Amino acid sequence: MKKYLFLLLIGAASLTACGDDDDPVVPELNKLTKVSCYKDGASSPLFTADINYMNDGKISSISFHVVFTVPEELNPIIYSNQKFLYTALYHAASDTLSELAADSKYLGTDIGYICILHTWGSTMNFHPHIHAIVLGGGLDVKNHWKDNGKDFFLPIKVISKTFRGKYMAELKQLWENDRLEFHGSAAPYKNYYTFKELLNTCYAKEWIPYCKKPFDGAESVIRYLGKYTHRIAISNYRIKDMTESTVTFSAKDYKNQGLWKEITISGEEFIRRFLMHVPPKRFVRIRHYGLLSSRNKKKKITLCRNILGCKKYISKLKDMDAPAIIRLLYNKDICKCSSCGGKIIPLPTEQHFIKPKPHMLC
Repeated sequence: MKKYLFLLLIGAASLTACGDDDDPVVPELNKLTKVSCYKDGASSPLFTADINYMNDGKISSISFHVVFTVPEELNPIIYSNQKFLYTALYHAASDTLSELAADSKYLGTDIGYICILHTWGSTMNFHPHIHAIVLGGGLDVKNHWKDNGKDFFLPIKVISKTFRGKYMAELKQLWENDRLEFHGSAAPYKNYYTFKELLNTCYAKEWIPYCKKPFDGAESVIRYLGKYTHRIAISNYRIKDMTESTVTFSAKDYKNQGLWKEITISGEEFIRRFLMHVPPKRFVRIRHYGLLSSRNKKKKITLCRNILGCKKYISKLKDMDAPAIIRLLYNKDICKCSSCGGKIIPLPTEQHFIKPKPHMLC
């Protein structure tokens, strides 16, 4: 129960009550929220609903997975200005992909892609980066499909330089417009010369985006997206042990060939690391661009399907509410009390932080 008290505080669990008895019930977790739910995101109904939305726009084309990262020297400023500088990551990544793909020197088409923000490394350290799932081709000015076979159509070095230039330009603009805040370890960058030195350091570095092995079709893209769309800093299966004062979890040791190891930290440090990755309020982490944007999906994806001979995906979850989705996917009725079979009633928000009863603390 102690773990659930922590989850109540961060919004990843909630209290409900059975209409036929007086005992409050703590559900396993808030699988229906887009906050940083502890559970593996790939099992949540929201994940399934979003994947069905993505399925609606999928086409039978090779797709590529591109990851955009920034130098760690920028982390303090990014953390102090999350909304502005996370948004700048999307701007730089999307402008880089769209502009280079439209260049006839590379592909000369309008492409489609999905961008997803992650802010963590394996140890829950702060490591903001963008995962982009990019269609392997696009439509040219004559609405003809064009691709580059199994080879990615953009040179990684060109992506690196373009992405660096765009991100740094927006960062400089925000600083010049006095839109940035400087807290904690970012405080020294209030000084113009210190900030300029930081910019020079970042410009001198080689930024390292990378393109992973291409997907061989739409189904493999959708399966792979399950790992990235609703994943958060840590999942239940990685938490190995909890005591009164410590948490032990598994993490990859990239200094030792990516082998798994167990790390034990204090409960306070675990909470501190976890909360670093709760996104700003109403921040949209999954964004669709180009052919996959809402504006283009209906007409242009239909055109792409006709050209490539793809069938339209019809979602099984269309027009279903969350409890119905859970019943269909997991054969579980969340509206039914597991103790007496009565109807579950969500408690008002202000009742979520009632003083727990003694039996809830064991």
